[in-house]
Amino acid sequence: MARNIKKEVKKHKEISYTNKDFKSLRNELRNHALTHFSDNMIDFSDASLGGLILDLGAYVGDVLTYYMDHQFNENSIENAVERNNIERLIREAGVDIPGPSPSYAEISVSLIVPATLSDGEYSPSTLALPKIKKNSIFATSSGIEFTLLEDIDFAKKDDEGNLIAIKKVGRTDPSTGTPVNYEVFRTGVCSSSKIKTETFSISDTLVPFRTITLSESDVNEVVIVTDTNGDQYHEVNALTQDTVFKMLENSSYDRADVPYRLELLHAPKRFIKIRSVDTGNTTLRFGAGSEESFDEDVIPDPSEHAIRLFGDRTSFSTVAIDPNSFLETQTLGISPRNTTLTVTYRHGGGLSHNVSAGEITSVKSLSTSFNSATSAVVASSVRSSLVVINQKHASGGEDEPTIEELRNIALFNRNSQNRIVTREDLIARVYSMPSNFGRIFRVAVADNPRNPRGSQLYVISRNSKGRLALSTDTLKINLAKYLNKFRLVSDAVDILDASIINISLKYNVTVEKGYRQEIVINSINAKMTRYFDVKHFQINKPLIISELNNIILNTPGVISLLSLNINPRSGIYDNRTYSNLDYTVAQNFDRGILFPPLGGIFEMKYPNDDIEGRSV
Repeated sequence: MARNIKKEVKKHKEISYTNKDFKSLRNELRNHALTHFSDNMIDFSDASLGGLILDLGAYVGDVLTYYMDHQFNENSIENAVERNNIERLIREAGVDIPGPSPSYAEISVSLIVPATLSDGEYSPSTLALPKIKKNSIFATSSGIEFTLLEDIDFAKKDDEGNLIAIKKVGRTDPSTGTPVNYEVFRTGVCSSSKIKTETFSISDTLVPFRTITLSESDVNEVVIVTDTNGDQYHEVNALTQDTVFKMLENSSYDRADVPYRLELLHAPKRFIKIRSVDTGNTTLRFGAGSEESFDEDVIPDPSEHAIRLFGDRTSFSTVAIDPNSFLETQTLGISPRNTTLTVTYRHGGGLSHNVSAGEITSVKSLSTSFNSATSAVVASSVRSSLVVINQKHASGGEDEPTIEELRNIALFNRNSQNRIVTREDLIARVYSMPSNFGRIFRVAVADNPRNPRGSQLYVISRNSKGRLALSTDTLKINLAKYLNKFRLVSDAVDILDASIINISLKYNVTVEKGYRQEIVINSINAKMTRYFDVKHFQINKPLIISELNNIILNTPGVISLLSLNINPRSGIYDNRTYSNLDYTVAQNFDRGILFPPLGGIFEMKYPNDDIEGRSV
């Protein structure tokens, strides 16, 4: 039979895959219809049926193209716009989403205790020296509470048998001049986060990856999770982590040099902590395994599912292993079951908790323990004599980071792989420090001129009014301990305080006729206040004078800028306190740019007073 070649040859149709907008899709459809369907339809005007068909096809293609591009962009942390997708990408980059961080303050506690005569010398009575227990609560006059993080033992002595507490003679006997009592001082560290304990009843049903949600928002630390049997659930970074480090007090001879010792614990009962950006609530997710069965009983034996040898059976069923059976193993931890979980956690914080020095003065809740031989009268007298005050300002408190700030941190952190190699890795690790340790406001890295293998890390914090303040020693110690887990063995990082350069601005302008001079000046001052907002400045960021000139000249009503001067502020000026840094503008000004010293940051501390404008 002869072949019909005409039927085998198909008509070739050109198709373009580069059209993505409505207009180009419609033109492509019109050309396609005129080329291949000209015998059936010729009129493709807007009012015709052909035009309607083209519009419908182009509309569907345009919508599908939009959603395709949108879905592609939502898989990139740089271009994602939906909050849920941004939150997911941030977590995939290894960044925890923190809430407001608490503030930390070092407090000085003083007590008045009776004097006692021992070996011919007067000293504070050891029996009257108490231990102020952790979780005692102190407060400011504005109601901000600070919780003591560790016990303060006034009776503790050093290796030579001397009291660690500072003592000075209080009241003396007027007739003999001998001491009647002593005033003793010790310091402790407090956090502005609050403590809360919740209980959760767990049913007698195995639920893999069971979750519970804490009632308080802005949780920054889970202190402890225990069940009815007293077993503890440990917080881990991932459920595949089966060991944790536990810090125990060192009671051996070298406790003065090593106050704590580390112990490696196996953690079959564990959980991870997840915080939602939208609600601010924290969820604890536990493992998937069952405590009542061994892994050998859960994992199927492969030999039971193997294909039998030839001649063993004439037929066999389809081999199938349920993958869900592997979730019941203890590889990913144990899921709580038929118990009651008790969760103790800390929550709260914010920039307003960075109180000034001398504001923590009241006692809201005091927990003490005395020697069993101490009388109730003496114990009551010592407790009533307690005086607390913070000699330095509190720092570390910051508000919840914005989505954009988290996005930038994730971009830095994505390639770091939980180690510090580059400067970007170091900066990302500082900003991703858990909020319960406090938070640094700005950070910068510079080479160490004395150590080619080292770096200098400049840090700065803010006070409760949003102004720059030096980071406290407690915050820097927390940062040093945190960074030490990620740095390379041969690297060294020196944590230094950034220098604060307080400046003022004076300018003279010519105002156009028809404009009120006061309104023009106020408009310029408002723009300058926004420009000099401390959130817009980084450590080592220079000040470009041409930007200031453009702001003034682009203000409606300004004809010309006659003069613009920037002057440093230091010490006390007009009853306002500034930084004590000695800074000279002429020595740091070059080609229209004002540079800060190494590790310095500019600040307009009092914009209402430090920005002064005049019209002539």
